[in-house]
Amino acid sequence: MAGQSATSPLSLALVAGEPSGDMLAARLLSGLRPHLPGARFHGIGGEQMMAQGFESHWPMDKLTVRGVLEVIPRYREIKGIQNQLRDQLLAERPAAFIGADYPGFNLGLEEQLKAAGIPTIHYIGPQIWAWRGGRIKKIIRAVSHMLVVFPFEEEIYRKAGVPVSYVGHPLAELIPLATDEAGARRTLGLPEQANVVTIMPGSRMSEIKYNTVAFISAARLLKQRDHSLRFVVPMAGARQRQYFLELVAQAGLQDVELTLLDGQSHTAIAAADAVLVASGTASLEVALFKKPMVIAYKMMALEWQILRHFGYQPWIGLPNILAREFLVPELLQDAANPQALAEAMWQQLTDAPHRLRLAQRFSDMHHSLLRNSAQESAAAVLKVIQA
Repeated sequence: MAGQSATSPLSLALVAGEPSGDMLAARLLSGLRPHLPGARFHGIGGEQMMAQGFESHWPMDKLTVRGVLEVIPRYREIKGIQNQLRDQLLAERPAAFIGADYPGFNLGLEEQLKAAGIPTIHYIGPQIWAWRGGRIKKIIRAVSHMLVVFPFEEEIYRKAGVPVSYVGHPLAELIPLATDEAGARRTLGLPEQANVVTIMPGSRMSEIKYNTVAFISAARLLKQRDHSLRFVVPMAGARQRQYFLELVAQAGLQDVELTLLDGQSHTAIAAADAVLVASGTASLEVALFKKPMVIAYKMMALEWQILRHFGYQPWIGLPNILAREFLVPELLQDAANPQALAEAMWQQLTDAPHRLRLAQRFSDMHHSLLRNSAQESAAAVLKVIQA
């Protein structure tokens, strides 16, 4: 096997830079463990990876940033970590390096490792089909094998000459095909007949900063239309919860009755009649739970002016991208104002034929993404390191 001596245990290096990558890599590790029981898995990862016996040399949150403008003040620190890890891996020469998403960090590291003869695997193809298509040139230099989670991506990478495997989307396995809405409401202490709106402003601090006031202001307007509505807000952690509450108080929105949850995002989605969700992986989770939604996103004005010109297609929400049409509304930046959000959410709550159509489309989507991703991704990695 590449990069291993006859006496040293097999070593695989991995890096995840945020919770979604931690989940992906943990699934991969669960598939690899039975085949490589004595292997050492190490690098940078989160709690889910460490639960699989992974050794993280730095806390994952050292890398967790969002957007160009958030990276700039921390660039030297993050670049320093990348360089230290690169030097360690060049000295050690693991059997392979696996980058779990986080392309800004991982592709640069992969390019240097691949040039030194270390096989590199990237898990989740960067969305070159959505924006920054020129990145394919760097991917060709950096990646020995790409693992993709959407079926249409295989052809894109194959045409570019990048070895690729479609392994299914882990969320399609984690989320049941049938949603137990009544059970989720019992778990959260909500009446089974309640009208429930779940609000998901994002897990990153910057997302909470820009989305919270508009999202909760929309909830206040919805409550004025229907006093029976219940609002559930899952929080990714204690820091996010505290910041969210500070923003709500500063905006004078304390009168909006909210049920805040520590985690439990899937239970909150399952319990909902409709979901107001920040664009990102969470919108795919909502689709897999077969729930109507409004996708919204706000960011720093300067960053919006930069990014709004880079898109290749009219959709930003994953459910709409997969469907190749606007199945659900997308409201971005200035369009994501309280009045527009409330009106769009009201339509999702009250249009019964639309809700039935969505449930069927999302069910088809779920089946198309369903594979045993742990086994499929592990099999692809084993082929690379055994080559």
